Amino acid sequence: MGVGDVSKRILLGRKLRSSQLGETLLPKRIALPVFASDALSSVAYAPDEVFIMLSVAGVSAYAFSWKIGIVVAIVMLTVVASYRQNVHAYPSGGGDYEVATVNLGRTAGVTVASALLVDYVLTVAVSVSSGVQNAGSALPFVQGHETEWAVLLVLVLTAMNLRGVRESGAFFAVPTYGFMVGVIGMAIYGAFRAASGDLPKVESADLTIRPEAGYGGHIGQLALIFLLARAFSSGCAALTGVEAISNGVPAFRKPKSKNAATTLLLLGSIAITMLLSIVILAREMGLKYVDPNQLDRLRQADGSALPAGYDEHTVIAQISRAVFDGFSPGFYYVVAMTGIILILAANTAFNGFPVLGSILAKDGFMPRALGSRGDRLAYSNGILILAGFAVVLIVAFRAEPTRLIQLYIVGVFVSFNLSQLGMIRHWTRHLKTETDHAARRRMYRSRAINTFGLAMTAVVFVIVLLTKFLAGAWIAILAMIVFFALMQGIHRHYDRVAKELIVDERDIVLPTRVHAIVLVSKLHKPTMRALAFAKATRPNILEGVLVDIDPSSTDKILEEWDKRRIDIPLKVLYSPYREIIRPIVEYAISIREANPRGVVAVYIPEYVVGHWWEQLLHNQTALRLKGRLLFTPGVMVTSVPYQLESSEAAREREAWNDTRVKAGDVRRGRTLNRR
Repeated sequence: MGVGDVSKRILLGRKLRSSQLGETLLPKRIALPVFASDALSSVAYAPDEVFIMLSVAGVSAYAFSWKIGIVVAIVMLTVVASYRQNVHAYPSGGGDYEVATVNLGRTAGVTVASALLVDYVLTVAVSVSSGVQNAGSALPFVQGHETEWAVLLVLVLTAMNLRGVRESGAFFAVPTYGFMVGVIGMAIYGAFRAASGDLPKVESADLTIRPEAGYGGHIGQLALIFLLARAFSSGCAALTGVEAISNGVPAFRKPKSKNAATTLLLLGSIAITMLLSIVILAREMGLKYVDPNQLDRLRQADGSALPAGYDEHTVIAQISRAVFDGFSPGFYYVVAMTGIILILAANTAFNGFPVLGSILAKDGFMPRALGSRGDRLAYSNGILILAGFAVVLIVAFRAEPTRLIQLYIVGVFVSFNLSQLGMIRHWTRHLKTETDHAARRRMYRSRAINTFGLAMTAVVFVIVLLTKFLAGAWIAILAMIVFFALMQGIHRHYDRVAKELIVDERDIVLPTRVHAIVLVSKLHKPTMRALAFAKATRPNILEGVLVDIDPSSTDKILEEWDKRRIDIPLKVLYSPYREIIRPIVEYAISIREANPRGVVAVYIPEYVVGHWWEQLLHNQTALRLKGRLLFTPGVMVTSVPYQLESSEAAREREAWNDTRVKAGDVRRGRTLNRR
């Protein structure tokens, strides 16, 4: 086993057989943190965005915060109820893509897929960036280096997910549940202190907010509606991640649909409880929160500017510091769990993106490589591509969640709407053939839920589009268009290739003759082996071909050829400019043109070496020649290997790797025949 293999095994663990795929399926207690961590963690930054938007009009607009929270909660409940229908009707894991494709057509399916792919990338970038920002509230060494830390954390998450879904899920379960306990415990303790009249104020309660230009004094009705719409659209970030469960149904244990639907219900209930708790506590504790890039709008009580270097902590950090004012471990626990869960929330995308990519690959809309499982039965190529895109976004936007959040949500609501419309058509189609009254009642109920869900998500999508388009959502829309065009182009390519490869009458007709040529550079063992092999194939014509770039060397080879009485003619191709590849290619083409129904078989002797550095010293001309001949119609290229002594070292390494006892071999009964 080489150094690269050892490093790979340390990083990823032992390989898993395809038959072990069932061992990677998730129970509900693990599936919840794996697929719901994104939606649960969004309650850590969605309230921040609501208060940032409302702060535009000053502190007075905060009176609408709890109302916006309730509307967001209603939309989330509707979406959860709708997706519970999806997982029962389409449990194969295609999620919104499958629903849209089956019921609305290929174009709608590709549109949904492009929206989801963009949203998954943004999920990783936003979650990790927000987690690093929260970590900066308690860790001074993170401040000022958020981008570097975010990139490092994406790489760590990538390594964890390459080890497999089950292992990464077990690793992420503890902090996810820890975050739930921390936030809900903080909310319960805060409610208890409020009931006893002892609820403290947050650190920013004594500050004031200077409204932005145009929002000071009395706000017009139209301006107020637009402001509330912006705050609501930002709060809808809490809905991201709900669709991940419908894409991950195959990863659940049986009964898959039932377990996925139960997990969805748990997700919705917990996320809504946490979101409303944070919004209400923030309002009751006097929170003042503005865009981190506009801290000059925050003023002290007397109207003076804040001291230089003022650090605005996140909403959860301010609330937990105040609620646990006499118990600092409680504050550090909540902040730590929030930072960890925000980072690990990207795991939802690391599970959703590769699965969707594999489905698209099987349907011919993505490269086939995305449909292949790696050593640990995870879709490794999809994981690596997702990580690459996320790193680019983090670096481009300097790991600032407030800037990234403007690109967010648009994609997920595109998929929400098309999915609901597809489900309505699904139930309508099945109602035409269903005769059982109980089943028809269930279908009518499901269609009503999806219809209400479509109405809600359509309204939210329009609001999000109007309020976020110029703020950065146009970038996400442009990315969706690029993905859409790319997938359509890939599909057209695969279709074109498939048509070219259809067998017809010409493919079963034998060539009229085979003209074989063996390339000769020296008269040594590799050449003699190639000549013998070519002769054994019994071509119609067989000849050796020597390129004359050095007359003295050519004369020696011709003399030795005659001396050994080789019964195969040797043709010399003169090359006045000392080229090797061009004369051979041109000669092969001329043979083909002289007999268009024949085949030219080119035999190339090659060395087999045992070390990577030896490959740099041999076979370079052969590789370039094969590259040219592969594009020549009617020319077949055959490599004739000759194993040098150094290749024995490679065989010995492989033999040692095959015979040594590995971890788990005893348990699997594989040591009985070892020697």
